[in-house]
Amino acid sequence: MKHKIVYKDLGLIGFKEAWDYQKDLFNQILEIKKNNRELPVCEQRVNYDYLLFCEHPHVYTLGKSGSESNLLINHKLLKEKGAEFYKIDRGGDITYHGPGQIVGYPVIDLENYDIGLKNYIHNLEEVIIQTLKKYSIKAGRFKGAAGVWLDPEDNKKARKICAIGVKSSRFVTMHGFAFNVNTNLDYYNYINPCGFIDKGVTSLRKELNREVEIPEVKEYLKKSFEKVFGVELDQ
Repeated sequence: MKHKIVYKDLGLIGFKEAWDYQKDLFNQILEIKKNNRELPVCEQRVNYDYLLFCEHPHVYTLGKSGSESNLLINHKLLKEKGAEFYKIDRGGDITYHGPGQIVGYPVIDLENYDIGLKNYIHNLEEVIIQTLKKYSIKAGRFKGAAGVWLDPEDNKKARKICAIGVKSSRFVTMHGFAFNVNTNLDYYNYINPCGFIDKGVTSLRKELNREVEIPEVKEYLKKSFEKVFGVELDQ
């Protein structure tokens, strides 16, 4: 029997609101996990895992190992661009979230799937790679950098289509991936994406030269997530 994960689509939601919601789920999973270890099996509570999808208004987030120097505009210009900025508790450097980008936040206990953090990130990348195949786009991994890239073997052509940054504590995860679908790529001009100064970014719309239906991409992502992780999404 496949493990079930609760799926929720939060729609367009402010970054801080979604972050707080994630933290509540994350802390809940950790608390139940801790308490269950001290209880007999018959008294243990069910501990749910979650997959959240959403879009954010324009926002830049900086991971705990990142450098604020990779934000190339000051806070006054940020406000003029209608964007927010947060220093957050995931790995990685700076990235952008905005309308037309599908953000996925799996809040799950990796011990349920018998995988470590490295394999988990590899699986997240595989979800995106398999989804891109539905659009006849070949994608892969860039050595030494998390995320999903097009033409990763060519330093001059390599461009990122999906950023990945996660947090893990006692094998419970939060944060996740940011997949550029119809994203306004101009907002990447104001940062060194993920700390890179010589690599491009792209979107599904740019690669296909057409607008892409977000609900369609979400369905492909969900199916790929179920297949790669061997789970069933409870919707």
